[in-house]
Amino acid sequence: MLGPVARISNQFGRNYMKNFVRNGSHGGIPGENLPFDIHNRTRLTFNVFWFVGSGLAAPFILLAFQMKKK
Repeated sequence: MLGPVARISNQFGRNYMKNFVRNGSHGGIPGENLPFDIHNRTRLTFNVFWFVGSGLAAPFILLAFQMKKK
C-alpha cells in the first residue's frame, strides 16, 4: 500500500531538487549559503573572535554595570 506513495514521493523529491539546482543553487558548494566570506581567513578569525567574545563578555559587562550603579 505504501509502495506507490513512496515512489511518487521519491520522484517528487528528485524533480524538486533538480529544479532547485537549475534555478538558483550551484549544487552545494561549501560556504555558498553563509552570510560571511570563509575564504579570507584573517577576516573570518576576526569575525568569529568578536561574535564569540561579545557573547561570553556580555554577562560580565552587565554585572560590572549593575555593581557600579549601586
